[in-house]
Amino acid sequence: MTFVTLKVLEGMDRGVVYSQLPLPVTIGRESDSDVRVDDDRASRAHAKLQEHGGQVILTDIDSTNGTRVNGHPIQMRVMQHGDVILIGRCSLLFQLCSSTEPVTDCEDPRMTVQDPFEDLSEGNIGEEPGELFPLGRPAIPGDLTMLQRVQLSDLLSYVHEQLGIVVKGAVEDLHGSKSRSIKCDAATWNRLTALQASLAEDLNLINNPAE
Repeated sequence: MTFVTLKVLEGMDRGVVYSQLPLPVTIGRESDSDVRVDDDRASRAHAKLQEHGGQVILTDIDSTNGTRVNGHPIQMRVMQHGDVILIGRCSLLFQLCSSTEPVTDCEDPRMTVQDPFEDLSEGNIGEEPGELFPLGRPAIPGDLTMLQRVQLSDLLSYVHEQLGIVVKGAVEDLHGSKSRSIKCDAATWNRLTALQASLAEDLNLINNPAE
């Protein structure tokens, strides 16, 4: 069974630790929330952590001011050990636990790199958003149907092809500064930004399916 620990890094309750909570976990301003956020920018029922398919998913519950992970706005997110959840002025360090045995710290056995949020200090939370996925690319789901596998393959093939065109269209600037730089023409840049816009639309459709 999976348990999670949330440590308040910034906010009115800085230093408070919600240790080894069983899922699901509710987060919000309501007094009966599993993790209460004392912040007027937080909604009464703001977000929820729940387990699905062996993964922990964070969902923003149509909050007024939104939820961020590692500085990036999200609606749904498969959480990784060491992620930082930002709700209003409150920052919560997310950690995975595998048991309810008393421990000083939770460590994800899948971690093979140094925790990128180990040295977070006052004043730098939210100023410069880090990577949304500091532990690397999320895994492809393993329980897809044949049709879903084909559809996912087609989508990734499209993205791969478009990025390949951008890479082929970029050239190294041999007359620039001492630091190495790569440049591209306007058409290549427009292709890249069009791809990002298309993926943004796809993410919106996935996170907000038509009823």
